[in-house]
Amino acid sequence: MKDKRKGLELSQKTLFDVILPVMTGPSSSHTAGAIRLGLMARNIYSKPIKSVIFRLYNSFAQTGIGHGTQKGLLAGVLGRCVYDFNIKNIFELADGIDYKYEYLEDLSRHPNSVDMVLNNEMIICGDSIGAGEIKITEISGFSVSISGNYHTIFLMYKDKPGIISTVSNIIQSKNINIASLHCDRNEKGGTASMYISLDVPASGEITEQISAIDDVYFTTQIRKLEI
Repeated sequence: MKDKRKGLELSQKTLFDVILPVMTGPSSSHTAGAIRLGLMARNIYSKPIKSVIFRLYNSFAQTGIGHGTQKGLLAGVLGRCVYDFNIKNIFELADGIDYKYEYLEDLSRHPNSVDMVLNNEMIICGDSIGAGEIKITEISGFSVSISGNYHTIFLMYKDKPGIISTVSNIIQSKNINIASLHCDRNEKGGTASMYISLDVPASGEITEQISAIDDVYFTTQIRKLEI
């Protein structure tokens, strides 16, 4: 929408932006957003999490303690939802997982930004962009833009001709519509990534078929965030 009197582009607001999510905690961006970022990291990694390092940036680092950001991130990684009253006691409930927090400043990052290092194996970066909405921006060094609003398949593979068409054919053979498809790579012929947003969740059979493609190194199905 454009304000012709001032020549300004105005973003459209939804009812969700005004009312804010039903949640435990004082802040939609610092608490609910933090929980949803943790949930997304859990969904992406899709393996048991024994250790996690949270690197909080900027406003997350500076005001997070007062808003429960640290508790929210850990609660999400442990699978708690945004309206779970046990989040306030999450440190007492976090048996079996090693966790720590680092506080950093980087003005090139979003004010509410975090890196989550899972089992010293995968780094997932994300931003809490307001009203509980989030965006995953990076997975294992690959640029992404995953909001949690779609069921998504993410994979890493050797960059070579034919992978994209093979993956899309597998999905479309099950009569599933692809909402969007994005690729990234570190260099020609090196490791590449792909994430595909779907209108409905893919079956385990689809994930297995994609994982069986030659030179596909990692495949995960990321569930749509319902909370």
